[in-house]
Amino acid sequence: MKRLKVMTIFGTRPEAIKMAPLVKQLQETEEIESILCVTAQHREMLDMVLDLFQLKPNYDLNIMQHGQTISDITVKVLKGLESILQEVKPDIVLVHGDTTTTFIGALAAFYQQIAVGHVEAGLRSGNIYSPYPEEMNRKLTGTLTSLHFAPTEGNYKNLIQEGIKEKNIFITGNTVIDALLQVVKKDYIFDNHLLNQIDYINKKVIVMTCHRRENWGEPMENIFQAIVEVVKKHRNAEVVFPVHLNPKIRSLAEKVMGGVEAIHLIEPLDYEPFANLLNRAHLILTDSGGIQEEAPALGKPILVLRTETERPEAVEAGTVKVVGVEKDIIIKEVDKLLLNSEHYLQMANAVNPYGDGMASKRIVTALKYYFGYIHTKPNNFKIESIEN
Repeated sequence: MKRLKVMTIFGTRPEAIKMAPLVKQLQETEEIESILCVTAQHREMLDMVLDLFQLKPNYDLNIMQHGQTISDITVKVLKGLESILQEVKPDIVLVHGDTTTTFIGALAAFYQQIAVGHVEAGLRSGNIYSPYPEEMNRKLTGTLTSLHFAPTEGNYKNLIQEGIKEKNIFITGNTVIDALLQVVKKDYIFDNHLLNQIDYINKKVIVMTCHRRENWGEPMENIFQAIVEVVKKHRNAEVVFPVHLNPKIRSLAEKVMGGVEAIHLIEPLDYEPFANLLNRAHLILTDSGGIQEEAPALGKPILVLRTETERPEAVEAGTVKVVGVEKDIIIKEVDKLLLNSEHYLQMANAVNPYGDGMASKRIVTALKYYFGYIHTKPNNFKIESIEN
């Protein structure tokens, strides 16, 4: 048989992190010819991940422009991929998750009548405007997809409810766990000198990320004010906040939290140092989707700074709690984790529902099965088969 031609398309830092171990697995598979195309919806942050995992794209659309709108990205990706797909003629295009690159990559493949494989399929919040535009991106991508790689059984059930055929869904675990386990090191030394000086043993270090559009404005100000109150109440608490590059977020963070001794506003971190920072944290506050998957693998409680989550598995498992954006509620929930050791351990020791580091291998096996290179359907990932 001829080699299976698989084109992977991604464009943002989170996509790159989650797709990197899969691309490496594709490259190592004899039956597969792997082609990598990046849109560079993000540029510098994307390049950092490509360098970390030593990936060199075959095609680079380089669309990044400061201030670009969703419409700008849509037009440039759709037009840019047209000629590439016509030239390469892959057997299948793999896209990841829920970005504009993801949806438009799938749409461009559909226009060329090329099969689509959706990695991290089946996530749903139930609200098309939250997260925005990601929820609709993932739903639209799902309608264009031939092979759905669902991280969890819950994602699988979402797809079944939407009429996706069972034979086209594979439960794989999440590739982010594959990536995380490759980069976290016990003796890691940070380039940022401040992060090496923090007393992670005797201090209760809170790592926070906050950047989502739906939190801009008053919700984000509430979150930041809550953090100031937390460090005033708890003298043994320190907060590390890698501040997003968006000027609106940076100016608000400086206004509310700047100059507070126990709050460290630092520049955004590359994936490797950030993963190792998460590993040393006491607890994590975030509005990020990906961190809700990563932190359980590290045994860290997470408070989600959103009103809903499309990742309910960790909430059900007990390692994640959705606390919203109200100041008093955030303070109350952080207090419980800082003061109640039993509550803290209950969350920290909850089973990680998102993966065992084998998701990329399962996806490659599923591709070989679907295209007839092997005849045994791969086993689905099961939460019961792993321990935290």
